[in-house]
Amino acid sequence: MKITKIIPLALALAALSTSCEHLDETRIPPAQVRIAFNTQAEWEVYGTPAVLDYKTFIKSERVPSNYPYTSLTYTGFGGILLCCNLMGEPVAYDLACPVECKNNVRIQVDPNAANAYCPTCGSVYDVFNLGTPLSGPANTQGYGLKRYNVTYNNNGVYRLITN
Repeated sequence: MKITKIIPLALALAALSTSCEHLDETRIPPAQVRIAFNTQAEWEVYGTPAVLDYKTFIKSERVPSNYPYTSLTYTGFGGILLCCNLMGEPVAYDLACPVECKNNVRIQVDPNAANAYCPTCGSVYDVFNLGTPLSGPANTQGYGLKRYNVTYNNNGVYRLITN
């Protein structure tokens, strides 16, 4: 093979190998998150203690209606989706679809498919793993769900907080 053919091929291969796929998780505007489960009993009722469990929290709409919201509770931009991932660990995402980027256009969990989807744009997300897009505009544009921290201490207290 001539050197003039090898160099463009080598450059193309180098570009492909170094351009790892970037996932944009910053489309959703910053918003405060603070949801506390102060006892193990609260976690059992309102949290996600088992693999593939999920709960949604939207303070402005009192979802869930029996959660003890306080003035110190904040549920992000579009609400919070709390899931128990495949490793049995809690993960939290903003409910707002990053493609639509509106606080009232929220992803919904499809328990039969073990993922979530946006009813407006049709994007599908892997919420029980990393919140990565699986299909739809979010996948083609590289928009992932906004993640929030879930912390746990030895006293049995779980907290969801802003990154």
